[in-house]
Amino acid sequence: MDRGQHRSKPEATPLNQRFASLCPLSLSVRKGSKALAAADPPAAPRESKMPVKVFGSPTSAEVARVLACLFEKDVEFQLIRVDSFRGTKRLPQYLKLQPHGEALTFEDGNVTLVESRKILRHIADKYKNQGYRDLFGPGALERASIEQWLQTEAQSFDVPSADMVYSLAYLPPDMQLDGRGVGGLPAATGTMNPAHRQKVEEMLQLFEKSRRQLGKLLDIYEQRLGEEAFLAGGKFTLADLSHLPNADRLAGDPRSARLMESRRNVSKWWDTVSRRDSWVRVKELQRPPSAEAPF
Repeated sequence: MDRGQHRSKPEATPLNQRFASLCPLSLSVRKGSKALAAADPPAAPRESKMPVKVFGSPTSAEVARVLACLFEKDVEFQLIRVDSFRGTKRLPQYLKLQPHGEALTFEDGNVTLVESRKILRHIADKYKNQGYRDLFGPGALERASIEQWLQTEAQSFDVPSADMVYSLAYLPPDMQLDGRGVGGLPAATGTMNPAHRQKVEEMLQLFEKSRRQLGKLLDIYEQRLGEEAFLAGGKFTLADLSHLPNADRLAGDPRSARLMESRRNVSKWWDTVSRRDSWVRVKELQRPPSAEAPF
């Protein structure tokens, strides 16, 4: 099967008809293949059920988390891109599936889920006998450890890491983020209008708060990763996978990357997990569409 991307006009199918006005681009991903545009001439239809469907943008942390899991488990799926910035997610067709207009909707047969970590568990359980088989552990003891770290990620890592990335989007790149708080505002802020300066001060406070929270948490990670190669033990699992989206964002800005780089074990762990083929493929899906894309 062709492993490249194609952008030819799709044949009319019930799925295409249903979402033609909903999404600017739809991708079908088959086992062992790279993402293929749903616009490709379809292969002979399978007798098996329709593939899993994921509604959302691959740049969303929630969606990226699910896509990485699907790639790990070698699950055929269709990605229906929902562009919240252009209002697509508010269209009536989408709201029938997702009444609250959330960033992610996952369909697998008659199962519809909207929370990424629940989706990870569903995928790992239902497709346990295919793809990478250690995502959820072979037994109750391993699974208990994975669950503990999944909860840690959701309750202690997710919010401060997202807050840090959010705050950095507003802070001047030349600002000295050295822990001095608002007193660290650069002289350039003196030329800002009051509203802008107030926003920068608020974001600096948010940055400092998230840095303190993440620093304490990553110290725990550093100790743990000095004992084991991965968070839940000796193998890559959902415990590590769930961290990928936000950790990738932290690593993408030098001002936040130092939190991981300054901790030897955390840095080594990140270098390993970020090279997983599943995450590399998610990053490919996150790239902006080419200029010749038909939308």
